[in-house]
Amino acid sequence: MNGSFAIDLTGRVAIVTGGTRGLGRDIADALARSGARVVVCGRNEPADLPQGVTFFAADIRDPDQAKALVEHAVALHGRLDVLVNNAGGSPHADFAAASPRFLDAILKLNLQAPMYMAQAAYPHLLAAGGGNVISVASVSGIRPSPGTAAYGAAKAGLLNLTQSLAQEWGPQGIRVNAIIAGLMQTENAEATYGDADAQAGVARSMPLQRMGLGSDIAGAVLWLCSDAASWVSGARINVDGGGERPYFLDLVKGE
Repeated sequence: MNGSFAIDLTGRVAIVTGGTRGLGRDIADALARSGARVVVCGRNEPADLPQGVTFFAADIRDPDQAKALVEHAVALHGRLDVLVNNAGGSPHADFAAASPRFLDAILKLNLQAPMYMAQAAYPHLLAAGGGNVISVASVSGIRPSPGTAAYGAAKAGLLNLTQSLAQEWGPQGIRVNAIIAGLMQTENAEATYGDADAQAGVARSMPLQRMGLGSDIAGAVLWLCSDAASWVSGARINVDGGGERPYFLDLVKGE
């Protein structure tokens, strides 16, 4: 992980779904470095994990396994303060040809699994006196997402879920927020954006002249967990380097 953050989360317990690799691993590492005890999940245990992070095998698309993950974290550490719904994603697919099975799988991973996790976490967040639910959404949920239409629809639903739960659970001291991640430089960047030259072109198109890193998302997560964000709930926080440049501007210039 790149970067460090001076936020103290000592004594808090967090779950990060999909925290064994990519953005999720960076988020889990940042939480652990800030003093939290962190449990991550996946279907296969990784060869190594950051210090302070433990693994539990679970497919959170299954509500029973989502509940088992939460109960494991509470049994291991005695409480739960933070849930980060990070697991998600989608391959490129022509919507007209996508099978019902494929569409169901995308919706289960990107929308239903966060629902199951939030439901399972709720009584434990309540017992801890309040806490944080943070969902990693995507710019695909706020603008057209051709080629990943089901994913975009699921992320749009996740954003609505965030605001609805912020209203429902706010009186119990539970804050619910979403991070709208922009174009990210992940281990799968080549599959998404093309080769190194193509990725460099994408980076140059961004206002801050680069794609996002896991540390950028992790920093936003830490801030949302901190007391500095104690009155932030129901927020959709864009972590996107200033956003994507409108394509029509280049067309106007004849580029």
